[in-house]
Amino acid sequence: MHRYKDFKFWQVSRSFCKGIYLLTSKFPEDEKYGLVSQLRRASVSIPSNISEGCSRTSNKDFSRFLVIALGSCYEVETQLLLSYDLGFISSNDLEKHTEILMSIVKMMSKFNSTLV
Repeated sequence: MHRYKDFKFWQVSRSFCKGIYLLTSKFPEDEKYGLVSQLRRASVSIPSNISEGCSRTSNKDFSRFLVIALGSCYEVETQLLLSYDLGFISSNDLEKHTEILMSIVKMMSKFNSTLV
């Protein structure tokens, strides 16, 4: 078993999730059950799947949960792009959050390649 709190990619994804909550608090009220909900749930899924994977006893199981977390990263990226397209976020917000997200993806992918 691994200690998820020791992983930099878990720490950054936790902080990223907080940033998504702050960002989506500025979305239109009628998006509460649309993109706001989707973005928040997908961003929560990233650190959650990392920590759940750490509880598994095999590297193969842990790797599977990291792949799920990576999928959530790309889901968030798509939702950020849509949020930009709809005018809910600025190009600066898109760039900032995408950059953080891609750093999480790189760290997780690199670590995951050591598990297989």
